[in-house]
Amino acid sequence: MSPDEAVGRLNTILAHAWMIRTFLKHADEIQENEDMLDVPRTLYDSIRAVEPAHQRGDIAEFLRRLKGKQSKLRRAADYFAAHFREFSPHTNFEMASASLLGVVQAMDEVFSLVNWDEVRSLARSAPTESDASDPLDDIEIPEV
Repeated sequence: MSPDEAVGRLNTILAHAWMIRTFLKHADEIQENEDMLDVPRTLYDSIRAVEPAHQRGDIAEFLRRLKGKQSKLRRAADYFAAHFREFSPHTNFEMASASLLGVVQAMDEVFSLVNWDEVRSLARSAPTESDASDPLDDIEIPEV
């Protein structure tokens, strides 16, 4: 799978994660438990961490950052699956748990199919912030 295809697929998967996060953020049942609140916080952190790279089209950075968040997402999904019944046996929580486990599994599958040599090549060819010209460099400031 090309890096560009992987980003497209992962962005769709993250949309599912965002909906799980939204459900949990507004679930009254978990509002008093810090450990359970870490689940939607982890989702938020992971999704927002890759947003700047996605907005500027930095495929390599997007993939690197999201892959780095994968272990945290897995821990959050496993924790939620193991503990959601303590807060509610409702089908909404059961389906959110299954969905979050599915998000992590789908991300694992995408990461296993990515052509990482191509990602590394993209990262090497991407301009760094220090390569970008600073518009203030063109301003002449008179000495006083």
